[in-house]
Amino acid sequence: MNRFSSILLILVGCLSCKQPIVNTKLQGSIFGTYYRVTYASDIDYTKQFDSLFYVINKSMSTYQVNSDISKLNRNEAITVDEHFVKVFSASKATYEGTQGAFDPTIGAVVNAWDFGPEGKIIDLDSLKIDSLMVFVGLDKVKIEDNRIIKPEETFIDFNAIAKGYTVDLVSDFLRGKGVENHLVDIGGELRAEGINVEKGLAWKVGVEDPNFDGTQSINRVVTLENKAMATSGTYRKFKIDEYGNRYAHIINTKTGYPSETNLLSISVIANDCMTADAYATAFKTMGIEKIKTFLKSHPELQVFLIFENEQQELKSLSLNGFPES
Repeated sequence: MNRFSSILLILVGCLSCKQPIVNTKLQGSIFGTYYRVTYASDIDYTKQFDSLFYVINKSMSTYQVNSDISKLNRNEAITVDEHFVKVFSASKATYEGTQGAFDPTIGAVVNAWDFGPEGKIIDLDSLKIDSLMVFVGLDKVKIEDNRIIKPEETFIDFNAIAKGYTVDLVSDFLRGKGVENHLVDIGGELRAEGINVEKGLAWKVGVEDPNFDGTQSINRVVTLENKAMATSGTYRKFKIDEYGNRYAHIINTKTGYPSETNLLSISVIANDCMTADAYATAFKTMGIEKIKTFLKSHPELQVFLIFENEQQELKSLSLNGFPES
C-alpha cells in the first residue's frame, strides 16, 4: 500500500467516526423565575418556548393586568382558553382529593397578608379575614362552555399549579417534535424524559437544603426517569411572631391564617409536573401525619420531606419509595 492510499484510508476512517452527541441548553426568565431546558437536538426552540410562555401568561398570570385570569378576577365577561380549562379541571380534582388543602381561591386572603421586607407579622383584623374567607372555596366556582361562573368576590390564583403545567407543556412540545430525551426546569419544577445523551445516563436532579440564610446546597441527588418533580419550601418566605414562632407564607385554606409548620421542604414525584406542583403546595398545610395517611391511598406519588424536630434539628423522611441518592 502506498503512502497516498494510507492517507486516504485514514481520512475515510475519520469521516465515519461518530461525533459526540451534545445537548442544546436554553435558558431565560419567566414567571418571575428562571427556565432551563436541556434536550438532545441541535434545533433552537427559543422562539417556540417564548410563544408557549406568552400564551400561558396571557391566560393565567395574575401579574398581567390584561390576562384572562385578571379580567376574570375583575368580573369581566370572558371565554377562557384550553389551558385555563385544563388547569382549572386539575385544580378542582386536587381540591376535592385533598379536602380543600389545595385551593386556588385562597388568593385574596394571601394578598391580605402582606409579607413585608422585615418578615414580621402585622396585625390583620380578624373580621377582614373572616369576610374574605366567606368567598374561599373552589367548590363555589364552576365552568360552563369555557366560561367561569364564580361569586364576584372570589379571587382565583393558579400560581401554585400553572408553573408545573407549563413544564408539562414544554415537555409535550419537545416530544411532539421527536425529541424524546430532555429535562425541563422552570424555577425548580422539573420533568425528565429519556436520558441525558451526553452522559448516556438517566437525568440527575437535586433537592436543595432548606437554608434560611439564602445560600444554596444540595441535600439529595435524585435519578428522575420519565417522571416529574416539584419542590415547595417554606423556608424562603416566612414571618416571626412576638414569641419567635415561624409562620410559612402558605395560608391555611381552612383558617385564613399563615401555617405554623415544622415542614421546611416538600418534594413530590409524579407522572406529570402539574400534579407534582399542586400536591407539593397542598402538603404544606397538611402536616406530616396527614401526608402519611393521604399517601397510603396514593401510591403513584413519591414524597420527600425535610422538617425540624422538637429540638430544631433538621430531619428528613422518604415516603412511597422516594428514590435515595
